Amino acid sequence: MTDKWLVTGGAGFIGGNFVLRQILKNNRNIINLDKLSYAGNLDTLQQVANHPNHQFVQGDIVDAELVADLLQKHQPDAIVHFAAESHVDRSIEGPQVFIETNVMGTFNMLQQALKYYQSLSVERQSKFRFLHVSTDEVYGSLGETGAFSETTPYAPNSPYSASKASSDHLVRAYYHTYGLPVLTTNCSNNYGPYQFPEKLIPLMIEKALNGDALPVYGDGKNVRDWLYVEDHCRAIETVISAGSLGEVYNVGGNEERQNIDIVHVLCDLLDAIKPLKQSRRELITYVKDRPGHDRRYAIDSSKLQNELNWQPKETFESGIKKTIQWYLDNQTWSDRVKDGSYQGQRLGENA
Repeated sequence: MTDKWLVTGGAGFIGGNFVLRQILKNNRNIINLDKLSYAGNLDTLQQVANHPNHQFVQGDIVDAELVADLLQKHQPDAIVHFAAESHVDRSIEGPQVFIETNVMGTFNMLQQALKYYQSLSVERQSKFRFLHVSTDEVYGSLGETGAFSETTPYAPNSPYSASKASSDHLVRAYYHTYGLPVLTTNCSNNYGPYQFPEKLIPLMIEKALNGDALPVYGDGKNVRDWLYVEDHCRAIETVISAGSLGEVYNVGGNEERQNIDIVHVLCDLLDAIKPLKQSRRELITYVKDRPGHDRRYAIDSSKLQNELNWQPKETFESGIKKTIQWYLDNQTWSDRVKDGSYQGQRLGENA
C-alpha cells in the first residue's frame, strides 16, 4: 500500500470520514485539500488537527498553480478525488458552481496529475493512482427491477448528476488518451457520522429530535441503495490497492429502501431512545416533489465483490443505529453546522 495520499474534499462528509480512517487506522500520510465551501467542516477533522500525518490546505481544486505546487512539494503516491458539489437541490437552484467545481475542477486535477505523473520515475509511475469518487446518479433512474452495473448507459437527470457524468468521462479519457492510471468508483447513497444535515438521514434525525415536521418529497416511495460511509471508505482503499487501471467499480450497500421507510425507521428508533408525547411518525409531512427526482437507484457491486473481494460490513439496521447514536453523542457538531459557527473555525481550535 502507498503511504502518502493527496485527498481533495477531505473536510466533507465522505472525504472527512476517509481522512480520519487513513490517519487513525491506517497510519497513512494525508495532504488534505479542501475549499471549505458550506459543506467543508473543520470540526470533522478535530481528531487529527495536530496529527503529524495530516496536513490541511485550504484551497480550490480549480487553482492550477496550487495543485501543481502541492504535487511537486509532497510527491504523493495517489490522489483520491472527493471534492465536488453534491446536493441535488442546490444544483437545481444554482447549477453554475456545479459545472465549475465538478467539471472544471476535475479537469484541472487531471491536468496537474498528468504533468506530475509524467515527471515521476518509471518505478513510481507504476505505483501511482488517481481515484475519482463518483455517484450512481450518473446512471439516471431505474424501474421497479434491475440494478446499475458498470456498463449501464449514462442518463443523468439533474445538473448535479450531469456534472458528475461529465467528470467521469474526463477521467476515462485521460486514461485512454494519456495513460494516466485512473480508477473510478460510483457509489450509492452514503450515510453515517459527519453528514451535512441537509441530507435525508441527518435532516430527519435533527428534526425528529426537536419534534419538528418531517418533510418527505412526493409520495416518499423513491428508492435508494444505502451504504454506510465506513464501508465506502474501505471500498476505495481496496480499489486503489487492487483495482485494474482504467476500470470503474460500483459500490453499494445492498440495502434498498424507500425514503418513507427510512423515515419510519428513524422515527421508531428515536421514539424508543428519546420518546416524545406523540409518535414521531405523526410528524411526517409530504411536500411537493423536486424537479427531475429519480424514482429508484440500485447498485450491482458484484464486480467489486468478485474481483477485489470487498463486502459491506454493515447492514442498514446496524449502520443506522450507529449513525443515530453518533448524532446523539455529537450534538455540538450538528449545532455548529446549524448556526453557521463551524464556518469561522480554524483547524486546531476548540469546537
